Amino acid sequence: MKAWILVGMMGAGKSTVGKRLAEMSQREFIDTDQLIVNRLGKSIDKIFEQYGEQTFRDHETSIIKSLQSGAVVVSTGGGSILRSENLEALRLIGITVYLRVPKEQLIERLKISRKKRPLLQRDDWEDAFGALFDQRAAVYEQCDIIVDIDNASLDESAERLYKELINE
Repeated sequence: MKAWILVGMMGAGKSTVGKRLAEMSQREFIDTDQLIVNRLGKSIDKIFEQYGEQTFRDHETSIIKSLQSGAVVVSTGGGSILRSENLEALRLIGITVYLRVPKEQLIERLKISRKKRPLLQRDDWEDAFGALFDQRAAVYEQCDIIVDIDNASLDESAERLYKELINE
């Protein structure tokens, strides 16, 4: 059985929708960011602050390469597939799914989110986010499946994903 791997920008709902998808499909839910937090015993914010993005990405790659195929839904960090070796490793174990959300909608979600995003800890965060979005879009579109998650509710999004994946 292949893993279902969710990728996309921060705020796209990979973790939230992924948990619901895992419940619906009776699969285990794995969040690579949480695995990094567990490994290092620090929040993502603190990891970036103390060790920098490069160290975070190195741990992310290590964790991705340790994942196995099976009845799991994997939520990845927003920048995880920017390293081609990570995308290749993920493709070996499952089906990659890009949760595509319009840039403007993601910005609105991030404005109200309580979660700190290390790459957006700056005054001009909306511009920084826009640049990241533009830089990453072409990489995300290399995924096996693209699912548009616009204004859909959590349940609608998970249902959409589930229907897409069971037909794969």
